[in-house]
Amino acid sequence: MTPTTADDIVAVRSRVIGFAEAPTTLRRNLVTNTSLFDDAASKPGGWMGPAFCTVVEVETRGGARGLATAGGFNGAAKQVVDDYLADVVLGQSVRNHEIIWQRMYRATVRFGRRGPAIAGLSAVDLAAWDAHGKIDGRTVIDLLGGPAQERVPCYVSRLYALEDLDQLAEEAKGYLDQGFTSLKQRFGFGPADGREGVKRNIELIRTVREVVGSDVELAADAYMGWDHAYAFEMAHRLREFNLSWIEEPLMPHDTAGYAELRRRVPWQRWSFGEHSYTKWDFAELISAQATDILQPDMNRAGGVTEGRKIAALAEVSGVPLVPHSNEAHNLAITFSQGSQVCPIVEYFPDVEPDTGNELFWRLFDGNPVASEGYIRAPEGPGLGVSLNEEVAANLLVRDGEWIRR
Repeated sequence: MTPTTADDIVAVRSRVIGFAEAPTTLRRNLVTNTSLFDDAASKPGGWMGPAFCTVVEVETRGGARGLATAGGFNGAAKQVVDDYLADVVLGQSVRNHEIIWQRMYRATVRFGRRGPAIAGLSAVDLAAWDAHGKIDGRTVIDLLGGPAQERVPCYVSRLYALEDLDQLAEEAKGYLDQGFTSLKQRFGFGPADGREGVKRNIELIRTVREVVGSDVELAADAYMGWDHAYAFEMAHRLREFNLSWIEEPLMPHDTAGYAELRRRVPWQRWSFGEHSYTKWDFAELISAQATDILQPDMNRAGGVTEGRKIAALAEVSGVPLVPHSNEAHNLAITFSQGSQVCPIVEYFPDVEPDTGNELFWRLFDGNPVASEGYIRAPEGPGLGVSLNEEVAANLLVRDGEWIRR
């Protein structure tokens, strides 16, 4: 029998956290994969549902606690953590990241591989890394080999489609004044909006481009809300605005469709990966030459243990890795890689009203703030952030008890 140590996991807890407010910004001002439904904009509960994330904690025999989230704008990972993952990680040392990951993946592969199962796995993996760092008094970045970059440039990710184009222009100018030289905005319209929607998408891009000028990098996100024909047309119609990339125009399973976009529209860069999972998904994207930029979120894609493997695939293939969001779990991967792998950070500014993407600013303390368009790594031990228990209590959707051994 393996001797027990102070670093062994003896308890796991998960809680579902809701939105700070109904994500009306998303519902009103963003084309999505649900925009084709007649009630997409009017559905009372919204298409995002009531839950923002699952907060997962692990506790060691020595009393250290690690903390992380299961992402993907849902709370479904809680059941997976409670019913399947807790039992297979209890008794494992938080230092043994690979075996913890393999135990979780193999225990859930019959029904998992993507979605809440991998999001839950990701959270437990990240919480173990967080606890490991806290025990050693070191950052996860140090545990991964130390920082490969001192500071990383950011692209500010906001600029949701607005009825008031003057307001959109003012917001864009505000980010320039803060020192950002890269921005990403959102498309507001898709195939269901007809010819008028095409024109209004062009107006949105033109408004921001005219404000920021030609030297600022500008990208735009369609959040799975287009189809092949619409994406081809928009790429042609938007060519004059020199978008750095168009993000997620198609559904995430359509690897062949993304590869076709890249072949038929070679002047335009395309990106996706926010809704892809594990190294196997990303190996497929790379092999199919389906994207110009990989955009995993480490609290969905498999945690830090899997994230470093995805980063290795990115480096070998020469495809840039730009994780989704400036949350601490993504910064751990970014700062552990050189700029040839992770050249830029997606930065969600701390603004109101939040869309959910910005909720981490209120839910966690210790998030580093960008300055003059650059961000530095979190400085605290582990992932470098701590849960604001008062905010968590106010936003609680489903509580959870500690599962102990």
